[in-house]
Amino acid sequence: MDVAIEAMDTPLGTLAYACTPLGLSGLAFRDTPRERARLRGGLPLVAAPERTETVRRRLAAYFDGREADFDLPIDWRHTSGAQREVLEKLYAGVPYGRTVTYGELAGLSGTGVPARGIGTIMGSNPIPIVVPCHRVVASDGLGGYSGGTGIEVKRWLLTLEGAIPATLDWDPATGP
Repeated sequence: MDVAIEAMDTPLGTLAYACTPLGLSGLAFRDTPRERARLRGGLPLVAAPERTETVRRRLAAYFDGREADFDLPIDWRHTSGAQREVLEKLYAGVPYGRTVTYGELAGLSGTGVPARGIGTIMGSNPIPIVVPCHRVVASDGLGGYSGGTGIEVKRWLLTLEGAIPATLDWDPATGP
């Protein structure tokens, strides 16, 4: 098994992402040597534009507001057990423009993980944006977000998707 890593500029900054022959295996909000090492996960690094280009096109379309569904194969190698079950359910079951509460996702997952545990799983999501942990909200507000610069990134993504209304100063071309 090997991995290809690429990066692209987005309104949220430069994102780095990794693809194995099985699919997208990781995404980072920063393109740094440390993040690339984490994305690599000890696998041999290869150039494989046939893997990475599809992800780049889908991410670009998403950030341009032209794509609502990533429909990408996912390599779940950096997940296990209940974490994997919850993230798979999130990826398959919470569509663009929709949100689900931590408690609702706990119930949908059928794992027995309580809402607080769902929050921990969202914070450890190795493929944010594509596996949409930003769509998981608290019952009384947005909840937390550990990706990028934090809660403002979550708010920006939910606004892009139309899940929450835009403020007068929101601009899809610039990030939070």
